[in-house]
Amino acid sequence: MLRAPNADSGWSTYRDAGLELPQRVNLFQEISAALPGHDAFFCPASRGELFDGDAAIVADFGLATFVRKSHSVIAQALDFVHGSFSADGWGEHPRPRNAHCIRLFSHAHGRAVTIAHMHGLRDPAGKRDTAQRQQQALALAGLIGRIWPGDEGLVVCGDFNVLPDSATFRVLARLGLSDLVTGSGLVDTRTSHYLKQGRFADYMLITPG
Repeated sequence: MLRAPNADSGWSTYRDAGLELPQRVNLFQEISAALPGHDAFFCPASRGELFDGDAAIVADFGLATFVRKSHSVIAQALDFVHGSFSADGWGEHPRPRNAHCIRLFSHAHGRAVTIAHMHGLRDPAGKRDTAQRQQQALALAGLIGRIWPGDEGLVVCGDFNVLPDSATFRVLARLGLSDLVTGSGLVDTRTSHYLKQGRFADYMLITPG
């Protein structure tokens, strides 16, 4: 998710190692405007440059969380699961990654639920497990432990950038979580436009009940 407070909304270009990718420069602002009934939280992991032609645009990259205003946010935690905030550029791969965990109270149902999400680190070598990904999983579980009381529903989701056999899922299983993506028999989480191997990246895990 991108946010550029000093730029107008519209398209920009992200450049990295010969790649040029179109990006909505103020996607956070655009989604916030489309969801007026939601509280919006932006959680930056790094600040770097996008481009409008040859003109540089300073932008923040990170997570966004949108919560319907009918739900009360009764606790939350935000922290890095890999690296630390990069204020002077996107950083070297694998770049900083954070996670956001919130505890919501549903007045309609009279109970609370804890939800955590993460955009896992990207390694140019692929999605196989590394020591950094193992530490990332442990950091995510630790962050959840700060908020989740253990006796109510827990949801953990995101683009983890790992394969289904990752040790990440064994770490999360200790919290009683099981994955709905692989557990439901889905064979990938990519569209037909994605031509590379390793077609899993996005996951949704829940506790029973």
